[in-house]
Amino acid sequence: MDVVPPEWVAERLGDPDVRLVDVRDEWEFDGIGHLPGAVSVPFASFRSSEGDEGMLPGADVWADLLSEAGVDPGDDIVAYDDTHGVFAARFLVTAELYGHDPATLHLLDGDYSAWSRERETTSDDADPEPTDYETSEPGRSPLVGFEEVADAVDAAEAGEGVVVVDTREPEEYAAGHLPGAVQLDWLELVDADTRGLRPREELESVLEGRGITPDRRVVLYCNTARRISHTYTVLRHLGYDDLAFYEGSLTEWRERGGELRGDADADGADT
Repeated sequence: MDVVPPEWVAERLGDPDVRLVDVRDEWEFDGIGHLPGAVSVPFASFRSSEGDEGMLPGADVWADLLSEAGVDPGDDIVAYDDTHGVFAARFLVTAELYGHDPATLHLLDGDYSAWSRERETTSDDADPEPTDYETSEPGRSPLVGFEEVADAVDAAEAGEGVVVVDTREPEEYAAGHLPGAVQLDWLELVDADTRGLRPREELESVLEGRGITPDRRVVLYCNTARRISHTYTVLRHLGYDDLAFYEGSLTEWRERGGELRGDADADGADT
């Protein structure tokens, strides 16, 4: 899984083995325009509203969505949105969790607005030919549950090579976070002007400043696993390997009675 520049995508427009997936609302796809050849898979279509411990859509729903979008299991997928990539990243993480090869999953650096400043867009219908997409078990899943996260919290507080990362805003963190967690708003990794990632050296500096380094196990959470999808994708892009994705996130942690702490030092916010 990586983040690819617009040039990489532009060179592959029309490639039958590269599927562009637009996860914005359907009205945006049709009314505002989209990348040439892209198919529409709106975020709401793969975001379950039924579960309290994470929001995965279910394997059958996912297979039907990708079949309708004309995606084959061996395709390279480039996902994009118009929100700095956070919704598109959720699509890619979902694809990985349902068995799509992570090496073929790519996030467009920037978003639709950034692309449309300098590159071609279209309002033509994509009309993909349906496939028979099948999900599979990933070779190695990053998913972790409540008990594993509780153990990670203990390890982080004991200085045992684990860092628990809260990717929410400082105010949310201050109101209550997992014990020992460091705060990293996912937007700190984004350049507001380019709408894409900050330069690599800046990313590494921000991460190292929070103790988030490749030699440590990194456990990610937010509220409902949307924002951590972007951070997870960026860390994979930077070469981080030992990543844990808490799908239940704070929603499950609260419901299971997990301990929360406030932090009066979170950017000056009080608990």
